[in-house]
Amino acid sequence: MLHLDEGLLGRILAGPAGPGTTAVRLFRDIPPEGAVLEPAEPAESAPPGGPVAADLPGPPAGSGTVAGPGAVIGSGPAAEGPSGGADSTAEGGSGGSVTVPPLYCPEASRDDPALGRVVNDRLVAWAEEMGLFQGRLERLRSHDFGRLFMLAHPDTDDADRLLAAARCGLAEWAVDDHWVDEGEDTRPELIGPRVALAHAVVDPVRLPPRYYGQFEQVVAAEPVLKAFRSALTLLGTIANPTQVARLRHELAVMFVGYGQEAEWRMSGRRPAVWEYLLHRYENAFFPCMVLVDPVGGYELPAHEFADHRVRRTYLYAGVANVLLNDLYSMAKEDPTDTNLPNLIAAEEGCTLQEAVDQAAAIHDELMHTIEAESAALCALGSPELKRFLTGVWAWMGGSHTWHRTSARYHGGGAA
Repeated sequence: MLHLDEGLLGRILAGPAGPGTTAVRLFRDIPPEGAVLEPAEPAESAPPGGPVAADLPGPPAGSGTVAGPGAVIGSGPAAEGPSGGADSTAEGGSGGSVTVPPLYCPEASRDDPALGRVVNDRLVAWAEEMGLFQGRLERLRSHDFGRLFMLAHPDTDDADRLLAAARCGLAEWAVDDHWVDEGEDTRPELIGPRVALAHAVVDPVRLPPRYYGQFEQVVAAEPVLKAFRSALTLLGTIANPTQVARLRHELAVMFVGYGQEAEWRMSGRRPAVWEYLLHRYENAFFPCMVLVDPVGGYELPAHEFADHRVRRTYLYAGVANVLLNDLYSMAKEDPTDTNLPNLIAAEEGCTLQEAVDQAAAIHDELMHTIEAESAALCALGSPELKRFLTGVWAWMGGSHTWHRTSARYHGGGAA
């Protein structure tokens, strides 16, 4: 067992300190109690820009972490896409466009447009087979979810493995796009019963035979439920039962988050910023990110996946990336929608631009923490842990690139 100096480890895991770092400390739990990971190889320091495994491409030499160009966003379809040069500037305020500042986040480490098209075409064909996004399939195609999963999983060029992750991701997005934002009936009081049905599909329910047929009739009539069942079936061809169980857990947590959001909508209550940040621990990108190792063709050992420091770093990553989503999705959302910039503006009485800048700062502080904690964990853990944390970093980079370029957030509306 390798024991680090407790003071050094504490400083590494404490994250940023000093002025402007309060937001990060809101996320921190109690200090470690002395447990350490079993090292599998000599410790080595991580290069700038996040942990980089030997078999995965890292950031360009000397680039460190890439801060993408600013993007003009607004409250409607007229918002522009990402700027190709210096940050765009626009007047802030609740009714006008605002600028997303450069973010401390990697870009995609691999881009294979042909592979992305293959995955996207197969994903759209599957959505049509499931009955998802009826009448909206071409818009779905333009959003290029297949490209997202190609960018986010650079350690495989196997279209089948990428499609398995993409089907799971699209089923998760369909909950939002079919049951919350669009669809025949998006009443928030239906969210609870619907996600209960989704969970009964994800973690298959065991009903007495005389009642099971009624449940199956409901599943057959609901595209989102059919999609979850189909996606989990395909995932089982590349993931072992433990890895599938991890996804089930993350989906259950996500469903809890949807219930919390439904209460806000039904009551008309605006949550405090702290409550919204808690919500983003539940409704984030964890179900997508937990597939990093099965898509890559390996398994992160159970004791490392369950280690509280690994879990903490993984949760930071999911929250940071969903805050990035908050920033880039503002252009397609109603100005009254619940997102971090809108809540900061309302709670602090500042302009929307100032709130966007604060939200971006929270994102960046989390990213610095992820970077530091990943370096420490990579030095202590197994080769699989190093590969997993590298994969999480790559996932955030691929997601960042996709969010800056997808028609979903830049002129294409919701799927």
